[in-house]
Amino acid sequence: MSSNGAYARYSAPNNGAGPGAGPGAGDGTGAGGNPYGQSYGGGYGGQAGGSAYGGSYGGGYGGQSYGGASYSAPQYRGSDPSPGGYTEPSASQSEEDKSKRGKKSIALQALNKNVLIWAGFFTVSLFTYFLLSGGDFSFLMTYGAMTRMFGFGILNVKTFKSQRATGVSKKTLQLYCIVFFFRLTSIIRHEGYLPYDKSGDWLYHFIEIMALVFTASALWAISVPYKSTYQADTDRFGEFNVPPGFGAVYLAVPILIIAGCLHPNLNADFVSDVAWTYAMYLESVASIPQLYMFQKQTNGVVELLTAHFVAALGIGRMMEFIFWIYSYHELATSSGSALPGYLAIFSQFAQLVLMVDFFWYYFAAVKNATPLVLPSNNGSNMV
Repeated sequence: MSSNGAYARYSAPNNGAGPGAGPGAGDGTGAGGNPYGQSYGGGYGGQAGGSAYGGSYGGGYGGQSYGGASYSAPQYRGSDPSPGGYTEPSASQSEEDKSKRGKKSIALQALNKNVLIWAGFFTVSLFTYFLLSGGDFSFLMTYGAMTRMFGFGILNVKTFKSQRATGVSKKTLQLYCIVFFFRLTSIIRHEGYLPYDKSGDWLYHFIEIMALVFTASALWAISVPYKSTYQADTDRFGEFNVPPGFGAVYLAVPILIIAGCLHPNLNADFVSDVAWTYAMYLESVASIPQLYMFQKQTNGVVELLTAHFVAALGIGRMMEFIFWIYSYHELATSSGSALPGYLAIFSQFAQLVLMVDFFWYYFAAVKNATPLVLPSNNGSNMV
């Protein structure tokens, strides 16, 4: 075979055979007489006839064997699709796993905070019931007032801690300020609408005063220090032919007229009776601007602390609704008509109906420790 042949540079060593050696030394049959010496060199390391093996073992095992070719150890890579190959997790997969674990940890922490917030409130409620109440059924009125105060306390924590007023309706705060003011003007002067148990001696008054303070504080925060974060473009309930920010008059004025015409007579004082009735009727619709604002937000997302605030208002109203179901007959006019009692039941029930959808998504958000997301953003529904 010529030295310029196709297999010349892959031929097996001639073990010192010179030009004059016999045919066996020249064609690879000498020194063992293997007639396949060249085919090993071509089959495992050569270009022709051994490409399949050359591709698989072309890296070599470190020595010059099989005809002098070099073979490296197989390289196992994460992307190697060959059967039996070891697959290492990629960097993106590791980061994704860490991200998932981090999100679960954050969600668990948020869930724990939610549980602690309400657990603390219920603990205080039990303490109040056993130590500061006579255990009378009328304690539901005090408990409802406590829940409202708790809600406005959460709102203050959210506003001042985050230094933002996003997602909070100024109109709802305005209406609740009116509610607490008128209720206090009635219960401070007379006792006709106070709970029957010991909580009606001073605790109920204190709770209503603190609720007014918390509400006024939140309203001040939205109007003065954090005004730049207030979302006036979504808090637009009732702004028809009135100056911006005065849409609440469409709720406050008509209800005042209704309260003046239909009110009970427990205090035997027109001003005091109308004031208490006005507060009760107005509270039933005071949360409507807040719910409307939720619907007008572009992303439908409600911060969880804000959701706690609204939920506390609804739970407080639920407590009072249960109480008045059994006591509405006491809300009679001077002529003995029970119409104010029926109207009180209807107004409170209407508020709870408006909040049914909200509560559904609220409990789901608390359970999953995620932001509350309302399904509709067009404002066509209250919730």
